[in-house]
Amino acid sequence: MLLEDQKSHEEVCIKEYQEYASRAHCPELKQLFTNYASKEQEHLNTINQILNGQVPQMSSSQGQQSGQNKQQSNMQNNSQSQNYNQEDATLCTHMLMTEKYVSGAYNTAIFEFRDPNIRQVLNHIQKEEQEHGEGIFNYMYQHGMYNPQ
Repeated sequence: MLLEDQKSHEEVCIKEYQEYASRAHCPELKQLFTNYASKEQEHLNTINQILNGQVPQMSSSQGQQSGQNKQQSNMQNNSQSQNYNQEDATLCTHMLMTEKYVSGAYNTAIFEFRDPNIRQVLNHIQKEEQEHGEGIFNYMYQHGMYNPQ
């Protein structure tokens, strides 16, 4: 049942990232959301494989941080811009909240599997969800949308 929940979470993420990419005003944000929609589709494909009784193989590239995430991580070293579109800020806030929820749900699912290979796959997906959240956070921080203490 937890995998069915994760499947529906991934479907929602794909739909929202695609919709939000079309609504975003900033080209950089459009690209970020488009990239994350593709990664969420990979997650959905992986969940479907598990549901079909297969243990997905981790490719060598899956353990590495994507170039987009590295770019996002480097952005926080740049100066902050206070000029941003309010709708873009709302879209980011919603997707950051969604990524926090989905990552937490993966945490629960990981603990419910005995098979270490499945746990590893789910852990990998959770890590990518956390990276999505980090990328959104960094975008928001760079654009003055999020100012942590």
